[in-house]
Amino acid sequence: MSSSGAGLALESWEAFLAAHRELFRIFSEEDGVWTEVSMKEYDVLYTLARAEEPLRLCDLSDGVLLSQPALSRMVDRLIDRGLLSKAADPEDGRATRLSLTRRGATLQRQIGWSHGKSIYQELRTRLNSEEQRELKRICEKLVAPLAEESEEEGEDS
Repeated sequence: MSSSGAGLALESWEAFLAAHRELFRIFSEEDGVWTEVSMKEYDVLYTLARAEEPLRLCDLSDGVLLSQPALSRMVDRLIDRGLLSKAADPEDGRATRLSLTRRGATLQRQIGWSHGKSIYQELRTRLNSEEQRELKRICEKLVAPLAEESEEEGEDS
C-alpha cells in the first residue's frame, strides 16, 4: 500500500490502533492497580470524577467505551459496591443522575495516581516531550470535530 491518500490514512489508523492495543495490554497488566475495579469500571469512575455535576446514564455512555446495556449493568454493580450513588434528576422525574460516593471518589483518585504514574513511565520511555505534545495535538485535532458536533446537537435540543 502506498503512503499517500487512502493508503496513508489506513496505515495511520492501523498504527494508532496497534499503539492503543499495546499500551492497553501493558496498562491492563499493571500489578496492584486493578485489584478493586477493572479498567472498564475505572473508566466509569474517571468519567464521573471529571464531570462538573452528576450525569444521566446517556451522558455517561458518551464518555465511556461500553454499550448502554453493558454500562447500565456495570453501574448497578458499582452502586451495589458503594462506589456510585443514584439520585432523581431534578429536571426530569423519569431519569436519574449518577455520581461518585465518597468511597468511589477516593478509590478513583488512588487508582488514578497509580495508573497515571504508569502512563507517564510508558510514554516518557517511548516519546520525548516534543513528541508527547505532538501526540496530544493530533489526538485533540481528531476529536475536535466530534466535540463540536456534540455541542451543536445539544444546542438543537
